[in-house]
Amino acid sequence: MRNTPEIEDLLRRNAPQVLGALVRRYGHFDAAEDAVQEALLAAAGQWPSAGVPGNPRGWLIRVASRRLTDALRSEEARRQREERAAALTPRDAFTAPPPGERAPREDDTLSLLFLCCHPDLTPPAQIALTLRAVGGLTTTEIARAYLVPEATMAQRISRAKQKVRGVRFGRPERWEQRLPSVLQTLYLIFNEGYTATSGAVLQRRDLAGEAVRLTRMVHRLLPGDCEVAGLLALMLLTDARRDARSGPHGELIPLDEQDRDRWDKAAIEEGVALVTGALARGRPGPYQLRAAIAAVHDEAPSPEATDWPEILGLYDVLLTLVPGPVERLNRAVAVAMVHGPHAGLSELDVLADELKGHRLDAVRGHLLERAGELEAARAAYESAAAQTLSLPEQRYLQARAARLLD
Repeated sequence: MRNTPEIEDLLRRNAPQVLGALVRRYGHFDAAEDAVQEALLAAAGQWPSAGVPGNPRGWLIRVASRRLTDALRSEEARRQREERAAALTPRDAFTAPPPGERAPREDDTLSLLFLCCHPDLTPPAQIALTLRAVGGLTTTEIARAYLVPEATMAQRISRAKQKVRGVRFGRPERWEQRLPSVLQTLYLIFNEGYTATSGAVLQRRDLAGEAVRLTRMVHRLLPGDCEVAGLLALMLLTDARRDARSGPHGELIPLDEQDRDRWDKAAIEEGVALVTGALARGRPGPYQLRAAIAAVHDEAPSPEATDWPEILGLYDVLLTLVPGPVERLNRAVAVAMVHGPHAGLSELDVLADELKGHRLDAVRGHLLERAGELEAARAAYESAAAQTLSLPEQRYLQARAARLLD
């Protein structure tokens, strides 16, 4: 009997909690992950016909614990260390939990995220390990999403696991200092899903959806953190436009040409409520400000009705916190919309030495076109098209350039 979507969702939601419980109790990240996978396979084979148990998470932990303790015993036996293996194995690992036993702590998932975002790991390694351990994606799925060979991704994940081996499981003593790394990892995953940096498709919806799901999880665990709420709001407000971003053949449709009736109104309402509540509670952070900018775009009934002065003001505040070249590039667009394209082009000139890649030339082409400098605009579009690895973006930029030849 095949799994139902409800069972698949239940398994995915419980997988990080089960892995977190095993790593917290036993350590052995690799072995614990293998045991969880075996438990998930067992559930997928039994639950559709036998029914979902009353405590599915407890069932999974119990089965995974059996697999893990068996594996540890076998390994220790081969090394003739049975006494040590027995000492590491809880006596109740093979029995059902007694009535009233508490479920695994809800912060196991957050602890697992902290482990995957350990500062000794590079951002690509943090992303890969997070998707593997917390998101439950297979190595094949992660490799496909990032367009790298499966062997390369497997090595990346394996090296990441080696680096966190022996790290104490649980929230770090100064966990607030590591939370920005967790949020940045989730944000990078979302951005790659929302606008793929390379390949034949504009969006990888499963990747963006996974980032939203994981951020919702963090928000449930830390409901009072304004930046967590801001990041979730930003994702929802941005992802609300995804159905309108692509044409019937996968072509890119820019924001000012999208059919706003196709935007997800429920996601916009939820995102606006989240960012409004977060901003009202305290000092604005970068994710809250980015979400506020997205909310201004989403609440405008038409491109002409967009409140660009408000957006520019929000970017001014954002740059006091994050004065990076990408933020300044986005602000240059707002400057152009408020003060005219030449003012925006002046802003771009100071970024030429800091920001390389197609986005600077794409924005330059757009502003030059608005300024009536069509030949220069065409050259900028062509330069941007030659630099991007995304085929939908490349085709869009080439079409903009070709249109200026008429």
